[in-house]
Amino acid sequence: MCRRTRLKLIAATILVCALPAISPPAMAQTKPKVALVMKSLANEFFLNMETGAKDNQKANASKYDLIVNGIKDETDTSNQIKIVEQMIIAKVNGMVIAPADSKALVPVIKKAIDAGIIVVNIDNKLDDGALKEKGIVVPFVGPDNRMGAKLVGDYLGKQIKRGDKVGIIEGVSSTFNAQQRTAGFQDAMKAVGANVVSVQSGQWELDPGNKVAAAMLNAHPDIKALLAGNDNMALGAVAAVRAAGKTGKVLVVGYDNINAIKPMLKDGRVLGTVDQFGSQQAVFGIETVLKAIADKKSQSSLSGVVETKVQLVTKDTK
Repeated sequence: MCRRTRLKLIAATILVCALPAISPPAMAQTKPKVALVMKSLANEFFLNMETGAKDNQKANASKYDLIVNGIKDETDTSNQIKIVEQMIIAKVNGMVIAPADSKALVPVIKKAIDAGIIVVNIDNKLDDGALKEKGIVVPFVGPDNRMGAKLVGDYLGKQIKRGDKVGIIEGVSSTFNAQQRTAGFQDAMKAVGANVVSVQSGQWELDPGNKVAAAMLNAHPDIKALLAGNDNMALGAVAAVRAAGKTGKVLVVGYDNINAIKPMLKDGRVLGTVDQFGSQQAVFGIETVLKAIADKKSQSSLSGVVETKVQLVTKDTK
């Protein structure tokens, strides 16, 4: 090797050694993408839930991304199924769902699980039999609806007498939470000896709730109280009581503690309601999903119920 070539090699070696070490590019860490699929965004309860979830995501923007969806009304089950299918196509990592129907959503939820999505159930519990039939487990994060309804039912029970006639305005009858709230109301009315003369569905909505309440008042002019499975239907019941000229003579209770019910609690048009802290329910579900993803848990390893709190709310509640 000639002297000139040897000098060039030495110079090149010195130059390479002088350069800073270059590490291979770090693998980009992608944040989990979580979908929140709710029921009717016309219901203030779910608007509060949406706000709570979005506020949580903003406070934890580095930890996860959030996609929020809802349906037009409480019975729009087919559109909620389509939303879940869209989330599968969008390849979300996790899904928190408040199902419009306890059974009808189970098949598409199985599709989501089969696609590798971690699914957590909130608000309205999926039917255990339907889950078992599909061979899947979905943890439920939410309140004891029967206990919550009994709380407000017991409070009403102190204001009426044995034998008094009462009516129950139920949510969508095929949903678990509607069934449980009706059962809680019935538990309370049985304890006080009241006579439940009618149980009819108000579909969770104000207008259907109003029509059901009006029909009950017409069929049973001496009815003493109306127990509504949510505050939307309680609003409808209040309007029906007013239209019948029975304000102050027929007691009304609800469930959810939405803002629209608060003036009515204050002036006595509504006797009581139940706060199930809807703004936090989705957050609890999201946290459950994120923990499962972080711990690399499979859906089949998730089980059980994470019970959230309920509280009786009356005009005296601070």
